Amino acid sequence: MRSAAADYELASARTLPEALALVSGGWRPIAGGTDLMVLFEAGKLEHRRLVSLRGLTELRGIEMSPQGASLGALTTYTNVRRHDGLARDYPLLAAAARETGGIATQNRGTIGGNIVNASPAADTPPALLVYEAALELVSAGGARQIPYLGFHTGYKRMQLAPGELLSRIILPMPGPCARHYYRKTGTRRAQAISKVVMAGLLWIDGDRVRAVRIALGSVGPTVIRCVAAEALLRRRRLDAALIAEAQAALAGEISPVDDLRSTARYRRRVAQNLLAEFLRSP
Repeated sequence: MRSAAADYELASARTLPEALALVSGGWRPIAGGTDLMVLFEAGKLEHRRLVSLRGLTELRGIEMSPQGASLGALTTYTNVRRHDGLARDYPLLAAAARETGGIATQNRGTIGGNIVNASPAADTPPALLVYEAALELVSAGGARQIPYLGFHTGYKRMQLAPGELLSRIILPMPGPCARHYYRKTGTRRAQAISKVVMAGLLWIDGDRVRAVRIALGSVGPTVIRCVAAEALLRRRRLDAALIAEAQAALAGEISPVDDLRSTARYRRRVAQNLLAEFLRSP
């Protein structure tokens, strides 16, 4: 049953301090609203007082430097898709933005919202994990920066203190690498929630793995970095036997479930196949 609009309050914050004061008072922030409106339409949006952040210029903008990139939390998927610097230096993030919903969702949905919605099936978090993103969090008491790795502590749980907002996403420059990989599998090619989503970066010295980063979504209660598979691959010759070992290690790191979209068995096998495709790709 659809929610009744009259049961909700919506405030529009004109400044960041005003938004932080409302959030500290228990108001729920809303940016693009692409996730919250789904709950509203289903009659499942529990928070009755919402504060819109869309007018806050402090949370907008993409900045590039030789050291990396900084994205305001209100950066939309369309902003990412159209940014030449991000496409050049962070192609996995650009690929994730293209895979997220349809054009209407991409125009309105935000990277910050994708993070704090804390869905393990979200499209951008695996890319952010392999780029070793950091998050800037702000509150009335000041700002702090934490690694994105470990930000999600469980299903829909995160290291976001009461009264805090995500303000920026900071991406260090990854530098040249041998392979970039992003793949989302779903029921259909477009506008589907992922069954499995994977991002990977690979650095090669000769025929040996110098460094590798692997992240997966939809295979557990949070998006994950596959640190055991990464450690197994490092400094070893990349061949069929090593790929098989890495697939076994990855299977031990994930905890997929059966749900309406897929089965745990399918997700585990697809995750292993995506890893092999990544490691074998030219």
